[in-house]
Amino acid sequence: MENQQISLSIRNISKTYANGVKALDNVSLHIPPGMYGLLGPNGAGKSTLMRTLATLQDPDEGSIQLGEIDVLRQKEEVRQTLGYLPQEFGVYPKVNAEDLLDYFAVLKGITSRAARKEVVERLLRQTNLWDKRRQKLGGYSGGMKQRFGVAVALLSNPKLLIVDEPTAGLDPAERVRFLNLLSELGENSVVILSTHIVEDVSELCTNMAIINKGKILLEAEPMQAVEALKERIWRKLVSKNELHALGEEHQVISAKLFSGRTIVHIYSEESPGNGFELVEPDLEDVYFSTMAGFNTSCQQVEEVSI
Repeated sequence: MENQQISLSIRNISKTYANGVKALDNVSLHIPPGMYGLLGPNGAGKSTLMRTLATLQDPDEGSIQLGEIDVLRQKEEVRQTLGYLPQEFGVYPKVNAEDLLDYFAVLKGITSRAARKEVVERLLRQTNLWDKRRQKLGGYSGGMKQRFGVAVALLSNPKLLIVDEPTAGLDPAERVRFLNLLSELGENSVVILSTHIVEDVSELCTNMAIINKGKILLEAEPMQAVEALKERIWRKLVSKNELHALGEEHQVISAKLFSGRTIVHIYSEESPGNGFELVEPDLEDVYFSTMAGFNTSCQQVEEVSI
C-alpha cells in the first residue's frame, strides 16, 4: 500500500460565492502522480479549487476522487493523507522549528517521544533546516518559512500535497531550493503546484492546466503544449507608441520592455511580414496565447477536457 500510486480525478466542480462571483465553472481535471501545475492569474479560481481539494470548503456541485477516497464525502480520510501549504502560512514567531514541528507531530498522533524525535530530524534535514532547528521562526526568511511549512505538511506522509503560490516573494536562490524540494516529493505523491509564475511550472511539472475566470482553458503536458505552437510565434522590437496599431493588426499575446523599447510576441499561423521574426515558443507563449484565446490548439484541448 505504501508504494501504491494514486491519482486525483476532479469532475464537473462548480462554486459560486454569496456575492455572485462564480469562482469555479464546471472544472474537470485528471491529475496523475507527480508534479502538476495549475497556472493562472490572481483571482482565476486556483485558491478556491485548492481549498476544495483540501476539504476546507464544499463545491456547489461535482465530484472528486483521490484513489478510492471520495474527497467530498470522506473528508477525514482525505485529511489523514493530505499535506496542504496555503498561500499565507502562519508561523509562531517566538518558537523554534524543532519544538514547533515536535508539537505538530503530537497533534498528528505521534505519541512516542523517540518516534517524534526521529521524524522531526528526518523532515528538518529533508527540508534543509536542520542547522537552523533552534532558531526562532520569526527570524526565518520567506523561503525557510515555506520549507518549514512543507515539513509540517509531510508529517501526514501525504499522498496528496497541495502548495498554493509557494514561490511568491522568494529570492532566486530560495526559489530554486524550494522547487528542488517539491520535485523530490512528486516521485510518490500527487503534488499540485498552484501558481501564477510560468517558470515554476515549466521547470517542474510533467502535467499542467491553465485556469482563468473559473474555467479550464488548457490541460496538457508542457512540452507538448509548447510543441503545438511551433512556427506560430513571431516577435519584433518596437517603440511603445507602435503597440496600439500592432494590436489592431495582429494577435498580440505579450509585450515586454527591453532597453527602453518593447519586445512584442504575436500569434500567427502564417508569416506576418513587417519585420517580424519567427521564434522558438516557450511555456510563457503557451500561457499568454491561451489566455488571449488565440491558441486554436489549446481551444481544441479545452473542448475535450471540460
